[in-house]
Amino acid sequence: MLSVVIVAKNEEDRIERALKSVSDLASEIILVDSGSTDKTVEIAKKYGAKVFFREWKNYGDQVDYAIKLVSQPWLFVLDADEEVSPELKKSIQEAIKNPTADCYMVNRRTYYLGKFLNYSWYPEWRLRLFKKGKVEYERKVHAKPICKGSIGKLKGDLYHYSFRSLKEQFDKTVRFAQQSADLMYSQGKKFHAYNLILNPIAYFIKFYFIKRGFLDGTRGLIIALSGSMYAFMKYAFLYEKYIKEKSGKK
Repeated sequence: MLSVVIVAKNEEDRIERALKSVSDLASEIILVDSGSTDKTVEIAKKYGAKVFFREWKNYGDQVDYAIKLVSQPWLFVLDADEEVSPELKKSIQEAIKNPTADCYMVNRRTYYLGKFLNYSWYPEWRLRLFKKGKVEYERKVHAKPICKGSIGKLKGDLYHYSFRSLKEQFDKTVRFAQQSADLMYSQGKKFHAYNLILNPIAYFIKFYFIKRGFLDGTRGLIIALSGSMYAFMKYAFLYEKYIKEKSGKK
């Protein structure tokens, strides 16, 4: 009844945890690999996964490709750095057996710097379980699934073992900020100097105070500040693109 879809590259240090959490839940596991040079594929095959290779384009494209390969009526999209909790597994089984919606959101809880977060990135609802043919992914930096039907919510957490290190987090922050700027530029979004000040402040207020990130201690402060830096860099990169455009016309 259920196909679990995973897209991955070089995830040997954490994909087994993800696979083990759904091994007794999935009728089939589809792994779309974009060129792993470690034991990712070997580990996936150990759990009976059907492995397909596809050159990386973006996350949304990879998942859409994987969805076309499934044979079951229900799909669950799982990242290699995630784990389905026992309570969530039970909720998935019940939803498939007696569905009340076409798509379901799950609450993701992130493990960050040695502990699960309770406030900064939580709750974080993600659309992950759905009937085949009911979801398409946007082609954006952070690909968002769009449900063509009714949406429900499941009980239980989806555990997210996010960044291996702060360096990995900050490297991704810079990369995502640049990709976001590229997208905004391609869509004709104009740069305004106030975005460099107001957007980072707004991000910090939202995650540190409104979402009560301060209750996550130092972790919450790092998250709020790194997110503010992302907001700043996104518009700084956008400014750079318009400067280069202007220079090119001279």
